[in-house]
Amino acid sequence: MAVSTAKSVQKDIPFWYRCFFLYIEPLSTVIGAYYACFQQQKYLDLTHGLSAPLTGIPTSTSIVLDQLANLYLLFALNEGLVLRSTSDQRVWRTMLFCLLLADLGHLYSVRALGLQIYWNVANWNAIDWGNIGFVYGGAATRICFLLGVGLSPRPVTRRRRAKA
Repeated sequence: MAVSTAKSVQKDIPFWYRCFFLYIEPLSTVIGAYYACFQQQKYLDLTHGLSAPLTGIPTSTSIVLDQLANLYLLFALNEGLVLRSTSDQRVWRTMLFCLLLADLGHLYSVRALGLQIYWNVANWNAIDWGNIGFVYGGAATRICFLLGVGLSPRPVTRRRRAKA
C-alpha cells in the first residue's frame, strides 16, 4: 500500500511542489530547529544581536527556544510525513492553508525589527533569509498550490455537481 501511495503522490502532485513541500522545506525547518535548540546564542545573535544576552542564555529564554525548536520539528514532520502519505489534494490544500497562516504569523513575529526587515534584503543576515526570504518563498509556493497553479483540474464529483 505504501508503494502505491508514493507512486500516486508522484503522479498527482507536480514535481516542484513535491520537492519543496516533502524535502526542501522540512529539511530547512529541521535546521532551524537545530539552531534554536543547540545553538541558542548564535540563534539570538542573528535574530537581534543588540538585544541578545552577551554571556549565557537566561533559563526562560532557553526554554522558549527549546519550545520553538519543538514546534519547528512538529512543522517539519507534519508537512513532510502527512503530505507524503497522500495524494489527496484536499488534504494537501488543508495542510498548506494552515501552513500559510503559520507563514503570516512567522512574518508578523519579526515586526519589532521595523518595517525595513520585510524588504531591505541588502541588510539581511542568514537568519533573516530564513525568517523572511524563505518564508516568502514558502508562502508564495503555498499560494500557487492553493490557486491550482500547475495542478490538473479536479474531477467534478457527484457532490460538487449537486451543489451546482
